[in-house]
Amino acid sequence: MTLVSSAATDRQASELPEVADPSQVAPRDARELSRRFFEQLTVLEEGTPEYQYVRNTLIEMNMSLVRFAAGRFRSREPEEMEDIVQTGMIGLIKAIDRFELSREAEFTSFAIPHIVGEIKRFFRDTTWAVHVPRRLQEARVHLARATEELRSRLGRTPTVKELSELMNLPEDEVWEARLAANGYNASSLDAAISTSEDGESVLQDFIGTQDTALELVEDFHDLAPLIADLDDRDRQIIHLRFVEELTQDQIGEHLGVSQMHVSRLLSRTLARLREGLLTT
Repeated sequence: MTLVSSAATDRQASELPEVADPSQVAPRDARELSRRFFEQLTVLEEGTPEYQYVRNTLIEMNMSLVRFAAGRFRSREPEEMEDIVQTGMIGLIKAIDRFELSREAEFTSFAIPHIVGEIKRFFRDTTWAVHVPRRLQEARVHLARATEELRSRLGRTPTVKELSELMNLPEDEVWEARLAANGYNASSLDAAISTSEDGESVLQDFIGTQDTALELVEDFHDLAPLIADLDDRDRQIIHLRFVEELTQDQIGEHLGVSQMHVSRLLSRTLARLREGLLTT
């Protein structure tokens, strides 16, 4: 560890050593120095250059804690590690700002849970492909552990009832947690799912297209009672025009009235139905 004597600055307490490269301080030396720096942090005025020096040095000296905590997640994708370390640094800074020497606890023991908790919060808030409530995100973790425990114990996939008893949850909540787990990962529509002599099949080949006619179902449902309220003649005109697809002349011949009269009756009836739908 390389220490350089501090310049004669106006600190509110005893002088501290100036660490040439805090990030290179060995973890054992960082533990010893951290207590001295925390002692000064409690007496310095927040926002002063002296306070910032002490706080920044504490952050850099304890970066090894972040690297240690991030190592727990080494199974993650390599490109995620930079985000994990950056998130862990946020946890370290929060731990430094909240630590109190009066607790008589090692800063290391206090900081690690903050760092790991911040990283887990990052995963919870950003890695889900579909956003689900936090309650279900946590239930997914418990469900995975319970499933693994019962599978190893029973030698088979556990039933919902067995999971419910182990997790002490109603069966419907276990089903809900299972459903929520589907939102953790998403597959690309271009992902290959099979290969044959005819070529490679991708997921989007098996996804149906939107049927625009389905949008009419709700309109038909709302329209049915309005048509039922029409008198027999108006209902017959609607049937002849839109079911049998007769022209107004043909409807007139069928009813023994003029085409103009059919047009007026049809316009009046359609206006009534349209108004009924808008009101509904």
